[in-house]
Amino acid sequence: MWIMFSTIMRQKRLLIFTSFLVVIWLWTTLNTSTSFNPWTTSTKSSPPEIPMNQSTLPTETKLREEIPKMTGHQEDKSPTETELKVREILEKLDGQIPPRPFAHLNNTTSATHSTATILNPQDTYCVGDQLDVLLAAKDYFGHRKEYGGDFLRARMSSPALKAGASGKVTDFNNGTYLISFTLFWEGQVSLSILLMHPSEGVSALWRARNQGYGRIAFKGTFVNGTSKVTAECGLILNSSSELCKYLYRGGEEVFYCVKPQHMPCEALTYVCTSHQDVSYLTAKEKNLFQKSNIGVEMMKHPKYIVVSQCNKSENGRKRCEIGMEIPTPSGYTLQGRWVSAQCTQRLLTSSQINDCLKGKLIYLLGDSTLRQWIEYLPKVAKTLRPFDLHGTGLYKKHLILDAERHTLVEWKKHSHPFITVQLYSVIDDGYIPQEIDRLPGDKDTVIVITVGQHFRPFPMELFVHRVINIQKAIGRLFLRSPDTKVIIKMENIRERNLDTEKFGDFHGYVQYLTTKEIFKDLHVGTIDAWDMTIAHGTNVLHPPAAVIGNQIDVFLNYIC
Repeated sequence: MWIMFSTIMRQKRLLIFTSFLVVIWLWTTLNTSTSFNPWTTSTKSSPPEIPMNQSTLPTETKLREEIPKMTGHQEDKSPTETELKVREILEKLDGQIPPRPFAHLNNTTSATHSTATILNPQDTYCVGDQLDVLLAAKDYFGHRKEYGGDFLRARMSSPALKAGASGKVTDFNNGTYLISFTLFWEGQVSLSILLMHPSEGVSALWRARNQGYGRIAFKGTFVNGTSKVTAECGLILNSSSELCKYLYRGGEEVFYCVKPQHMPCEALTYVCTSHQDVSYLTAKEKNLFQKSNIGVEMMKHPKYIVVSQCNKSENGRKRCEIGMEIPTPSGYTLQGRWVSAQCTQRLLTSSQINDCLKGKLIYLLGDSTLRQWIEYLPKVAKTLRPFDLHGTGLYKKHLILDAERHTLVEWKKHSHPFITVQLYSVIDDGYIPQEIDRLPGDKDTVIVITVGQHFRPFPMELFVHRVINIQKAIGRLFLRSPDTKVIIKMENIRERNLDTEKFGDFHGYVQYLTTKEIFKDLHVGTIDAWDMTIAHGTNVLHPPAAVIGNQIDVFLNYIC
């Protein structure tokens, strides 16, 4: 009898335990995306969180332990799909940028001692030909390098023709490189191969970048009536003080501030940043980034080549459309105008532009290099007029309108990190994925996105995490409105000698390649501002008007 009773009890406990497992399994299935690709996620996935503006934002939270990294997780919590993808990308980058310790500057790559040789040289080349240069990297002793990884920038140009294009660099990982130039135009053409950083410098920058968040400090201003209080803020704060924790989508994006006394967390109104005297480079490594060691010419002879038309005719090409794969190089400039390498761009008249923009809602989401568009657009669409939204400072939301044609163009800065000493309002602040989630979308809605410049001083995981979240938000947008047009404007090159550890173009180049990789399977348009600014030879954060005009020409060809 006792044996039978024990058996019955065991069966009941087993039945209860099995039922519990089934319930847990069903709950997990209904609340977890079925695939990393956002355009194939379950339509039952959880809706966006309440928009992250300070009037609805969070509750204050007491945090006394060290805040984990974005890709970190607690022992009892499995990593999310996004975290796994971030790890995968970072591990791949780590493999491509291995540590390169060095004993002395003389052991690093020397532009002077390295040799660049044109393969199969000719007296005259033809338009459309490919010219190849074999580069052998050597150190300051003249010894051949046995590994690759140097950060090179190749460019050909004809200043008299206002012509330029980038070259394609192939690294054989043994100290030799193949630099390929497509000869797009006829005339006298100069060739340039710059050693931006030796592989040892690249390795140092990569290690230093991912070592910490301390180079930039954030300060928040809390406002309560006539009272104002400032407090330390940040993407990560190691503090024993009580913290305000501002969340988006359940913690996909997080921002912290030390909670002021007698002020609610919701009173955070303004944020600004400051540069900190923090470096993760050693003294020996810093020598690699002196002005004289950045962007040194490696191409010594010949100074130029001659290119002729050779009666070659260009085959018919498709017009430029959203979704096209972007080659390397993606185009060139001639007489100052950008020409795509793989498709035909139309030169639109003012009337055609106005007709195209009729009824369009255009949202520009990103940094100040995209704000330049809203300043330039009225020059090509002369009926657009600014509309004052009574915001605060240079980084307030900007709006231009053509009420008669029902055209709206809006620029809004991306959320943290946004680096500026000027106060900017966070009242209606939003991360780009959040802004995308707010838009219903339709065939007359256009979204242009750019991120990059403000992420360079921070560990790469922050940038990868943000771009993946943007990709997923675009996927959600395409589920509800597949006709919405989305265009990614890549970041551009900038000043060569402005604090390389924080803002150097090596960081931008890694972000540029990563962005291309993450968005490669999405049906979006690409404006290759990186390649465009190399072609123009503009080494400034905010490119001149001619470059902005070329970017907008590509944009209009996508949407018109």
